[in-house]
Amino acid sequence: MAELQVRPDTTAEAGALDRPPARSPEPPPISEPGPVREAAPDPLRRARALLAAHPVADGFSGLPWALRGLPWYDLELGDSAVDADVPRLRAGGVGAQLWSVHVPDSVPADRVLGATLEQLDLVKHVVAAHSEGLRLARSASEVADARHCGRIAILMGPARAEALGDSLATLRALHALGLCSLTLSGTSWAGPDGLTPFGEEVVRELNRTGVLAELSGASEATAHRVLAVSKAPVLFSRSGARALRDAPGNLPDELLGALGAAKGLCLVPLAAEQTGATIGEVADHIEHVRRLAGPECVGLSGTYDTPSTHPEGLADTSRYPHLVAELVARDWSDDDLARLTWGNVQRALRGADFAARAARERLRRQAGG
Repeated sequence: MAELQVRPDTTAEAGALDRPPARSPEPPPISEPGPVREAAPDPLRRARALLAAHPVADGFSGLPWALRGLPWYDLELGDSAVDADVPRLRAGGVGAQLWSVHVPDSVPADRVLGATLEQLDLVKHVVAAHSEGLRLARSASEVADARHCGRIAILMGPARAEALGDSLATLRALHALGLCSLTLSGTSWAGPDGLTPFGEEVVRELNRTGVLAELSGASEATAHRVLAVSKAPVLFSRSGARALRDAPGNLPDELLGALGAAKGLCLVPLAAEQTGATIGEVADHIEHVRRLAGPECVGLSGTYDTPSTHPEGLADTSRYPHLVAELVARDWSDDDLARLTWGNVQRALRGADFAARAARERLRRQAGG
């Protein structure tokens, strides 16, 4: 075994022991902790959180007519042939949609009513076949009930006014089948010169039944007269700001102001030809309408499953959070965002119901007198 080697201490250099020992550096002074600053919330995360509480009420979908051209579809599992199915509606924070029962202009006048009835029947069939995700609604309370049950509320309308012909009875029959909105344009009684006396009676009957008057594509004369006659809120379901883009269907500033004074509702479309090719341009239209008509008079209209081209980044209904995130980044308040996505459409539906109840009460009093 090798011997244990012990290393002796090294002799100190001359004078080393005479020097004072080196002092260790003093630690830096401890500063008092300041207030902790929270990181700015991510706009997209905040948008998703807001939509969980206040989902999108989408004011126009062309899905019923798009489905007519498909041999097979399953909206519950997802269908790449359309822009809106249940998974993408949920991903986009959509809580309600108005499904248009418009029929194309190519349908002959004598076939418009029949084709509209077919559209109403198709909507009922589609919703019944996808009852785990969708539920029919026709009022603000039924929309809220559908949401509380975890379903997406589907409202039927608008329909083309040509379906009425000159019959108020037809309007009442369509309402009984569930129609919630009627577009007042393209008829002899709602044309370039405004409403005829019969047209005014149509508006009053809409109020009595609780069907919303919809004015996209109507002449300015018709729009102003409907605003004056109607006791219920009036919709423009696909209208941007003409001051920003001079496109068919967009509204001049003067009409936006009148709409705000009447507490109507302008639903800004996600359509490139009307509101631009980017999310930022769509947001510009939304802000312009809010500034002129008021925060309670602006909403959203996807115009999905229509021939419209959608702005970059808004290809289908799952992309709504990105539009809301753009508005979050522009310092919109939660209250204004909640009105935009959900509250304003609910207000319009409640207004239609209130006008119908008031009309029925007047008729009851007159009958009793």
